[in-house]
Amino acid sequence: MSLNKIVLLISLMLFFSCNEKLIDKPENLIAKEKMIEVLKDLAIANAAKNTNIVILRENDIEPTTYVFEKHGIDSVQFTQSDTYYASLPGGEYESIYKAVEQKLENESKRLEEARQLNDSLAAVKKSADVKSKTSDKKIKDSLP
Repeated sequence: MSLNKIVLLISLMLFFSCNEKLIDKPENLIAKEKMIEVLKDLAIANAAKNTNIVILRENDIEPTTYVFEKHGIDSVQFTQSDTYYASLPGGEYESIYKAVEQKLENESKRLEEARQLNDSLAAVKKSADVKSKTSDKKIKDSLP
């Protein structure tokens, strides 16, 4: 065998071995779209856990358990599905996490817009209250 044929053979073997699935598909695989939602909710739950741990403890809430119950899954099913998606060639796992990141960014923008709207409404209400008090004072002052 010539050196070129050996290099070609090794290259082909490496190419096909890289595209080989390492883990069999679990029977109770979480669908990709649902997996994205679960991962998004877990990210939010972890953020809540890091910022509001006292409130969560006072209300006896375990965020991870809550997310699993919300989606009707358990930790074993999640772990098997996560491991399976991570084992897939072709960037499938990366695409899942990019979708999660995009959903989190969209949610963040939506919440920021809602906060700005609430701030604007509060400012308008405060301004109206000040005008109302001023008007009431003028009316009282003009009465004999």
